[in-house]
Amino acid sequence: MENKTGIVLLAAGSSSRLGRPKQLLEFNGKTLLFHTVEQILEVSTKAIVVMGSKNTAIEKEVNSVLICRNPDWQKGMGSSISKGLEELLLVNLDIEHCILAVCDQPHIDAAVFRSLIEKHKKTGKGIIASSYANTMGTPVLFSRKYFTELMQLSGNAGARKMIEKHKKDVASIPFEKGAVDIDTIEDYEQLIHPK
Repeated sequence: MENKTGIVLLAAGSSSRLGRPKQLLEFNGKTLLFHTVEQILEVSTKAIVVMGSKNTAIEKEVNSVLICRNPDWQKGMGSSISKGLEELLLVNLDIEHCILAVCDQPHIDAAVFRSLIEKHKKTGKGIIASSYANTMGTPVLFSRKYFTELMQLSGNAGARKMIEKHKKDVASIPFEKGAVDIDTIEDYEQLIHPK
């Protein structure tokens, strides 16, 4: 089933609160973006990275996977989800489900992606979310029946809105370290120098 899994990595944000591209922050000797792509490729080669404004340094980190540019990236995550899935389906018509991931969760690993796929197999639920800090979010798996709806997302409406809307069809996996995400320089300092 894993070869029927597509993965869309959302890396289009401008990191405005951080003041520099979070995709290029280093953790354990690798950039957050390179690390996430490495973990994705352990699970599926049917992957795409959604970029925003042109940044050659960021693109060098992901030259092993398909890249698409979202011209509307400033409008919010919904437009990047829509664009990424649309482009991924152009080259991988046969995918049965798609995982949405972000590159600012430094503790993401291939095991989390595999757990999403396993939970989908076991429960048959159409949406499998990651559970942390009393919420459900990314990475999140959507089965094919939600692809059309995902491709209609726009603005800031992201995966969370759909998890909420279809909660009867949602199961989750624990990913406590998913609560660690990097939005500010303080977040990054805390990651590399934990108190």
